Order: sequence, then structure tokens, then C-alpha cells
Amino acid sequence: MRATIEVADIFRTAGPAYRAAHAGHLSLDQLKVMSAIKTCRTAALGGHVEACSDCGHQRIAYNSCRNRHCPRCQGAAARAWLDAQQANLLPVGYFHVVFTLPAAIADIAFQNKALVYDLLFKSASQTMLTIAADPKHLGARIGITAVLHTWGSAMTHHPHIHMIVPGGGLTPTGQWISSRPAFLLPVRVLGALFRRLFLTRLLELHGTGKLVFFGKLAGLSERRVFLRHLALVRRKRWVVYAKAPFAGPQAVLAYLSRYTHRVAISNSRLIAFDQTSVTFRYKNYRCSGADRQQVMTIAANEFIRRFLLHTLPRGFHRIRHYGLLAGSTRKDSLARARKMLGVAPKPEEPAVEETSDQRPPCPCCGGIMVIMETFAPWCQPRAPPTSRPSTRGNVHDPA
Repeated sequence: MRATIEVADIFRTAGPAYRAAHAGHLSLDQLKVMSAIKTCRTAALGGHVEACSDCGHQRIAYNSCRNRHCPRCQGAAARAWLDAQQANLLPVGYFHVVFTLPAAIADIAFQNKALVYDLLFKSASQTMLTIAADPKHLGARIGITAVLHTWGSAMTHHPHIHMIVPGGGLTPTGQWISSRPAFLLPVRVLGALFRRLFLTRLLELHGTGKLVFFGKLAGLSERRVFLRHLALVRRKRWVVYAKAPFAGPQAVLAYLSRYTHRVAISNSRLIAFDQTSVTFRYKNYRCSGADRQQVMTIAANEFIRRFLLHTLPRGFHRIRHYGLLAGSTRKDSLARARKMLGVAPKPEEPAVEETSDQRPPCPCCGGIMVIMETFAPWCQPRAPPTSRPSTRGNVHDPA
């Protein structure tokens, strides 16, 4: 069922004025996101007419934009990703670990998204793999699925990495070693190493001249100013958060699929839009209990600005796998882990012919919907023929 209010509605109504007011200041990627969301599942993208093979009920289905920032497209993408990840599950407890950048570094990340977001992935994953491999802690090679989020609940810029990690790993000799039931790795040790790795590499990027600074951060292009800026965050503790393990592997995937394809705000959180302002629900993490769920109203232009803050660079991968789950060694590593855990290999299932027919059943009788006609973008389907009484043969012969 379509949500009462959607991000697309806000873009259609307030988007043209926003683009005009910020002409020359919006990136091509941001303009593409606005256009894709605005036209998603409308005649602008074309579609098809489908009819029930049993009762003849017809309906029009418009094509989706498939943009990864679109709230309407991510549900199907999450379900497809979830099905594909079933084969990677292990019968162990899983932990949720979060690495967050301090606000002073987040400002630099916003002006250097591709470089600093990539650095966030590399530093967080190396931190986990290094501490887990240390014999003083786990002494094993672990598996990691990492997902980048760049927003807080109020859509402000807040880059952080969510990781889902199985509770154990393979030792150098190929044996499986499990973590403690409710403890994976010490978060203070993780935070200290993460801070050192990240800042060291950030300094290297600055030294090679790859970082850019503008606006209030323009002064950071000078080495001395940059070093003073980093000195402030170097003295602070970098927080790494680890949650208790999940109830089971299936709960892990259900939870992770909500994170992997989440966008800055879902349509379900929108409450009202009156052409000039937007009201939505958000979580205030400074409060606890029932007070955490709060409501915010902001101008439509501010809503669009916050949404576009989280446009990722083209081609940037926001879901990455490391260690046992790295693409090149995943199959062998998981097979070894299952053997050590005493899990019988799954029998080979007969190949099932894939079908592209994923259309919902007929709402009237539950029958199969069949495509009757396709139409191109900006076109509409042909109207059904109208029945007119035929006059042929009905003319009286005066003879």
C-alpha cells in the first residue's frame, strides 16, 4: 500500500524551487537522485499493463527508478539481498559493532566523501581483523559484513559503519574458535586502534594533496592548521559500540537487511507535508524510554537539503565484506568453518529455472497476472476499444 506522504511528493512540489535557488551548487549526482525519486513509478519511466489470466482484471504498473537513494525501491532490493545472503550464515551467535567518526572528522568527510568514507571502511575493518587475530583476544580470522550509514535519525550528517560479525573465527591452523557468549572484542582497544589507523591515513591523504577544503574548513589546507585540528580529536576517546549477540542467524539477516538498504528517511516516518514544511518522526538518542521517539517539523527546503547530504559518490560501494566473508575466499572459508562446527553440508538442490515473474497476484481472485502491453517513458497505455453497435446488415432494403 502506498504511503500517505512520500519523499517523491516533496521533491515534486518543492523540488523545482529548490533547484532554482541552488542552481550551480548541486552536484550532478544530487540532481539525478532528485529526478529519479520524483519520477519513480510514474508514466515518466514507462511501464506495462497486466491482466489476470482468470478473471480478466487489469492494472497499470509503472517502472521503478532503481536508484539506491529511493525509499520506494529499497524494499525489493533488501529482500533480494537477504535471499542471496542465506548461504553465508553460520550456526553461531552474531555481534553488531558500530564505528563512528567524531564530528570534527565528519565535517572533513562531507567535503571528501569518496576518500574519507573509503578510509572509514578500511580503518574499521583493519581494526576488527587485527584485534581479533591477536592471541591475547580471539586469535582468529573473523568474518565481517560492513554497511555505511551517513545520517542520524534527524537526517543530519553522521557517518558511521555498522558491522555484523559472527562470534568466532578460524585460527591460523584452520581450527574454529568461538568467542565468549556475550563478548567479542574489547571496545576500548578497538576504539584506540581505530583512531590511530584512521588519523595516520588521513594525514597521508592530506600530505599527498588529495583532500579538498572549502567554506569554513578552507584553512585546513595548511598543514599546521590541519595538525592542530587533528590534535583535538586525537586526545578524545573514539567510541566503538558493540551490541549483545542476536537470537539466531535468521534474526541477524532480518536485522541486517533493514540496515543494508536503508536510506536517509523512509516514507513511513513522514507525518505531514503542507507544501512549505515537512513533519516526520525521529529518535532523539539523548533521551531514553518513551521520550526517545519525537516529532520534528522543518521547512521543505531544509528537508531536501538534509536528504541530499547523503547522496553517495557514483560507483561507491556501501556494503562490503572482509575476512572470512571476503569475496575471493568466502566459499572456502565458510566451508572450513562449517566443517569445524560440525555442520553437515547442504545437499545439492536441483537447479530451478529462474523466472522474472515477480508480479503480485490478482487482487480480485488471486490469479496470475500476465503482461498484456508495455509502453515507453512519458507514454500512456492504449485505452481499451469501445464497443459500438454495428449497423452493418441492419439497413432495410426498400425492395
